[in-house]
Amino acid sequence: MKKKNNRSRAPELTPLQRAIVDSIKANKPLMGEGGVLTDIIKGALEAALEGEMESHISGNSQESDNNSEYYSTKPLGSGIPNRRNGKGTKTMHSGHGKFELTTPRDRDSSFSPQAVTKRQTVLTDELDNKILGLFKLGMSYSDIAGNVEEMYGYEASSATISAVTDKLIPIVAEWRSRPLEAVYPIVFMDAMFFKTRQDNVVKTKVMYNIMGINADGRKEILGFYAAESEGANFWLGVLNDLRERGVKDILIACIDGLKGFPEAINALFPQTEIQLCIVHQIRNSLKYVAEYNLLKLDEKWGKKYPVVLKSWNNNWEHLSNYFKYSAEIRKMIYTTNAIEGFHRQVRKYTKTKGAFTSDNALFKLVFCAIERINEKWTQPIQNWALTVSQLHIYFGPRLNLSLKLSPDTVQ
Repeated sequence: MKKKNNRSRAPELTPLQRAIVDSIKANKPLMGEGGVLTDIIKGALEAALEGEMESHISGNSQESDNNSEYYSTKPLGSGIPNRRNGKGTKTMHSGHGKFELTTPRDRDSSFSPQAVTKRQTVLTDELDNKILGLFKLGMSYSDIAGNVEEMYGYEASSATISAVTDKLIPIVAEWRSRPLEAVYPIVFMDAMFFKTRQDNVVKTKVMYNIMGINADGRKEILGFYAAESEGANFWLGVLNDLRERGVKDILIACIDGLKGFPEAINALFPQTEIQLCIVHQIRNSLKYVAEYNLLKLDEKWGKKYPVVLKSWNNNWEHLSNYFKYSAEIRKMIYTTNAIEGFHRQVRKYTKTKGAFTSDNALFKLVFCAIERINEKWTQPIQNWALTVSQLHIYFGPRLNLSLKLSPDTVQ
């Protein structure tokens, strides 16, 4: 009696799979000129063009398909139906290499194909996606052009790259106006500086950035805004935009020592507690300490550093808020390092730009940087469950709006 063979049969390969396997066995290229994948794309496009031409001719023809002599002998211009008129070729560029595409033609040149348009020489969506992908990595235009030429054999000009990346502009505008949550437990506000070129003059542009920590403990960039200089008045407009997009309350706002900044925040969010950055204050103090230390080594501390003491006394209300909180909360709010860390990451993507040509050019790249950075912000802040419980003790009902909980739900 023969033993039953329990081995499963090998799965049947599709024609495409078989072609790929055969090419590998024969050491033939999969991509590039003569590659099996390139040939498949070429064949699919030529079949699509033939189908479009057939539909075009059938829609215009009033004569039988068998009346070929009629089409070949009758002159144009007297109601004669359109007909095929041979074929042409053009070089196409794709991610799988360049190839010669055969294109059908008609006698009166009225055929406008959709699969590959008349003047198209690059598979546009594929090329656009590649350009956008390289742009999102922070590559300069010259580096993008070099990569595109190497992969596609296509010389992409700066104007072409700019036109492709301009597709991001409406996406950026929509993102910047998106609705926000009603309450953010902690918000960091800070500015960074860029160079922009306007009328052949390089100017410094200020970008205002707002980072929120939402009720789930996740970081989120709420928005970015550009201005000629940093000032409390402009911050007031930024905060107005947050309100219009749905923010009703901010529990704690962590900021630097910009004059008038706390007043601007409290004008729109009167219950918000302001925490000035301790690190900034210490750095500013050390500057004065060093100056006085060089001049008056023999004087006592109180007389030696009057400017330092005045700075601490004037700002003490907003510097000392963090003392009343637990260690977990203090660690988060005593400095603006969280948003400054975001700024450092943005710089990695913008460092290839000496000066931006416009606000939109700046916004496009910063938006791409934010998208990449967001990919890393997948987890809540460490010990957030404990932190939010402690915040609830201090802020109670104000936090419930964000948590969508009743007061007795949070322990």
